Amino acid sequence: MNKRFILMLLIALFMASIAAWLANRWIKEKTVPSKALQVVVAAVDIPFGIKIEDYQLKVISWNGELVPEGTYISKEQVINRVTKNNFYVGELITEKRMSEYLAGSMLSALIKKDHRAVSVRVDDVVGVSGFILPGNNVDVLATKIDRVTNRANTQTLLQNIKVLAVDQDVAQGNEKPTVVRAVTLELIPDQANLMVSALQEGTIQLTLRNPLDTDMLLGKEEVVVSSLPEPEKIKPIKKHFLKVIPW
Repeated sequence: MNKRFILMLLIALFMASIAAWLANRWIKEKTVPSKALQVVVAAVDIPFGIKIEDYQLKVISWNGELVPEGTYISKEQVINRVTKNNFYVGELITEKRMSEYLAGSMLSALIKKDHRAVSVRVDDVVGVSGFILPGNNVDVLATKIDRVTNRANTQTLLQNIKVLAVDQDVAQGNEKPTVVRAVTLELIPDQANLMVSALQEGTIQLTLRNPLDTDMLLGKEEVVVSSLPEPEKIKPIKKHFLKVIPW
């Protein structure tokens, strides 16, 4: 047999052995499970705005490479915190979706830092026929009467404001419209000042926003309702004039 052929055969066998060894090692590395970590998940469906209790939680093993930041490793770290979102069975409990509960009402734990909760009295009209629910975002329209011209001036006072509660309900699970007496909004202090002033000077109206609509209008759109005898045409500017017919 040709010596050269034998040499080439031995080299081929050696290279094949090396390739097989490397492939086997790679397969083993991929199949060996990553180090598991203990994480806290929801044992039952947990609604928004409640204080967490022991029975609502369980600790399970989770792939260490897939554990997101802000998870908890023991129930004690989560018990008595307040939920800022709904949690479903088996879902990871994460820090960003929880709030520290110190004292007072549950609502106080849901207010963002540097914000204030302001409640306003509403009826079935102001409250959009009961379709405004906790977690919704609204715009606030303010109307006041000009005593000189006897005109009602309406403008968009605040935009994209979060509703914290309706009456005394902070739960987001209820989708059935209900006529309520008060709506609590989350405002920064300057917005709270504007709201209180608007309530003293006239009336307000809430308008419900689509949750995907986060655009802010530039400027404040103003509508002026005239009580003059002669109707005026609507002009293509921010101010509009409409005739009010007395009954």
